[in-house]
Order: sequence, then C-alpha cells, then structure tokens
Amino acid sequence: MLFPRLETSWKSEYRMEGETKMKKRRESRGSKLHNENQGRRRGGVCGGGDIEDFFSEEAINIRACLLEWYDNNQRDLPWRTKATINDNDDRRAYAVWVSEVMLQQTRVAAVVDYYNRWMHKWPSLHHLAQASLEEVNDMWAGLGYYRRARFLLEGAKMIVEQRGRFPRTVSNLKKVPGIGDYTAGAIASIAFKEVVPVVDGNVVRVIARLKAISANPKESSTIKTLWLAWKLAAQLVDPCRPGDFNQALMELGATICSPLNPSCSMCPVSGHCNALSISKLHEKVLVTDYPLKVIKAKQRHEFSAVCVVELINGQDNISEGFLLVKRLHKGLLAGMWEFPSVVLNKESEASTRREAIDHLLKKSFKLHPGPACNVVTRENVGEYVHVFSHIRLKMYIELMLIQLKGETNVLCQKHEKKNISWKCVDSKTISSMGLTSGVRKVYSMIEKYKQENSPSLPLPTAARTRKKPTHKKLKST
Repeated sequence: MLFPRLETSWKSEYRMEGETKMKKRRESRGSKLHNENQGRRRGGVCGGGDIEDFFSEEAINIRACLLEWYDNNQRDLPWRTKATINDNDDRRAYAVWVSEVMLQQTRVAAVVDYYNRWMHKWPSLHHLAQASLEEVNDMWAGLGYYRRARFLLEGAKMIVEQRGRFPRTVSNLKKVPGIGDYTAGAIASIAFKEVVPVVDGNVVRVIARLKAISANPKESSTIKTLWLAWKLAAQLVDPCRPGDFNQALMELGATICSPLNPSCSMCPVSGHCNALSISKLHEKVLVTDYPLKVIKAKQRHEFSAVCVVELINGQDNISEGFLLVKRLHKGLLAGMWEFPSVVLNKESEASTRREAIDHLLKKSFKLHPGPACNVVTRENVGEYVHVFSHIRLKMYIELMLIQLKGETNVLCQKHEKKNISWKCVDSKTISSMGLTSGVRKVYSMIEKYKQENSPSLPLPTAARTRKKPTHKKLKST
C-alpha cells in the first residue's frame, strides 16, 4: 500500500507543480503585455512591439467557443430569420443589406419596426428599384442619417439596371453606392458565405481586449489599429460558417463585451482575453481601459429661423393648408420636406429673424403685404434645439397666418433661376407624411400654441372638403 500512496502523492505534487508553472507563465505573460501596453500608450499602437497574430490553435478554440455561445444565445431578430429561411440568395442578400444599413449609427431596438415596414413595402431589390426618393424618405423618416436611405435606393436601381442580380463578392459589392468594407463583408459572408471579416465598433472592441490593444481606434495617428483589427478578424473567421461567426463576434461586443460594463464572467472567450488577464494582475488596470476611450468631437452650433405659414382663402376664410418646402437633393436631410426656414449666422433678435424670413417669402413665393396677400397674424411660438450627431441646431419658430386673395397661384410667379419644390398640405396630410423628427417637433409646437391661444388667434375655419395637396415648383435663387 505504501507505493500507491507514494505514487498518488508524487502525481499530485507533479500536477500542482505544473499548475504553478503555468500560473507563473500566465503572470509573466500578463506583466509583459502590461509593460508593452504602457509603451504603446506612450508611443502609439506599436510603441512596445508589434501585436502578435492569433495562433492557429487559439483561433480554432475561439471560433468553437464563440459559435457555440452564439447558437445558444443569439437574439431573435427579423433579418436573421429572413437570412436563414430564405433560399433565394438575392433575397437573403437584400435582407442583410437593408438591415446592416439601418443598423449603422442606430440601436437595434429602434431598427426592428422600420425594417419590418420596409420589407413589407419593398420585399425585394426589384420592388425597391421602382420606388421614388420621396417614398423612401417617407419610410425612413425618424430613423436619421437620411443619406443611407438614398444610397439604398440608388444601389437598388444600379444593381437592377446593370446586373439584375446581387454582386456575390466583396470587391463587386463595394462598387454599389453606399456599400463600403463593412457592409460588403457582412453581405458577402452572411448571404454568400465568402470567408471575409466584418469589423465594426463592437468587433474592434472585442479584438482590442483579446489582444490588449489600448490605442484609440478613431484617431488618425493610430489608423493602423483599424488595419490591425481587420487583419486579426480575418484570422478568426470560421471557414465553414463565416457569416455566423461574424455575427457572433458583433453580438458578443453588443451584448457581453460592452464599452462600460462588460460581463466577463459570461464571456465565452474570456480564457483568451489578455485585457482580463492583465486586469487580474494589476489592480489599477481595468478591462474597460481597452481600447482607449474616444473623445467625441464638439458639436457645431447653428441657428435658423423657421416660419410655419398657414394659408387662408380670402373669400371664405377657409384654410388652404400649410406651406412646405423641399430641401435640396444634396447635403443634410437631402430631399426632405420642411417649413420655410432661413439659416442665421448667430443667435439673433426677433426683428433680425423676421427680416430674414420676410426676404425669403417675398423672394421665393411673392408673399408680402399687398393687394393679393394680407398677413392676418404673426406670433413667436418658441425655440427648439434639435441635436444631430455633429450639429446642435437652435430653431426660432414663428406662426404666420396669411390671407390670400386669389388662391395659391400667387405663389407661382416664375422669374428666378433655381427650382424650389413646394406644396400646400392640410393638417391631416402633415400627420401622415414622412417628416423628420425635427419638423414634427416644430409642428407639434405650433398645434399646442394654437390650442392654448385659440381665443386670441383669428384662426381659419376648417376646409369643408378635403383638397388634394397643392404641389408645384417655382423658380427662385
């Protein structure tokens, strides 16, 4: 009996010795990474030496763990269902394309309803190609970043006209308007199983923590970090399930490896995370130190005067509706409808704002006091700050009731140079239009103001019969 006990004791001690050595190796590795990382913080991405690639065995383990986790924990999202059950490659690619474009700079919860409505109206690429920009903008209204919607429409038209079928590879997909590296990789891997990586903010964060890369991925001086993320992501992509793996990596970053509160205990690849190893060895180092926080650019402050013009028929005192103007097809909120407005150089007094609005209405619409036009009332309604990603727009809003003598044809005199699209619509039509959230807020302020001040406002009577919206173009500078 003595020898078996000795043998057991010897094996136990040997195992404990092996575990101690492995622990020391991990600690040594963590300290080395920490020291290298300090060098990178002082000298850039590679200040302490180049980041090593994923070893083959390491990549295989990460793939297996991540895919198993994804299979059991992925969120039930409508575009994933369509991509899975749809046997038609083009339909599957179209579903992925629409969802990925909508998800850019937008939360998943906000996208689901928009996606479902979009796919119900335009279930295929060919259906979308037949739509107008105004229809697309109406459907997109409230989702923001309207250029994305225009690119979807332009891309659909181009594909239908030139090929009739969806491009199958990243290189060909990138020839479509609005499709860059990220969207091309998502479509190619998910719909067509091309073994290519997909790198968004979530993926950059996961890889930065796996490899303990602390550089700020959005600074121009560390642009190499993004290249490195693409390189490392390419090493991880599963050759048999590239689309699922890419979605799993993004899902991990969106749900577990979050920017501020990562759930490391629930992470399927925590055993491969160098940021986590370093944080356990050094109390002052946190997983959230990787990558460095991005300092947001300061928002630009802009100002505008907005005039909500309600037109009244001079004979019967019946409302002709509200005047809406279409924005130019280039720039911010291209092609969207809004109330007449003027950009101001700075915060301005009411008299300055009114003078600017008067000039616009007179020049573009021939609306100024005279034989054919009577300003019944003009009231300052209030101010509203609308925040874009890079602009903080302060709007000064006023209501103007104008009585026309001779219906709306007074607006149609033609002697200027550039086209301005306008239309006159009633309140019911405004409520059903696809207007931006800023325009809707302005209109709700007008409605509230009219309700609260109805005794003092000479409001027009409602139209007896609903008219079709007047929709015309006039010439203006």
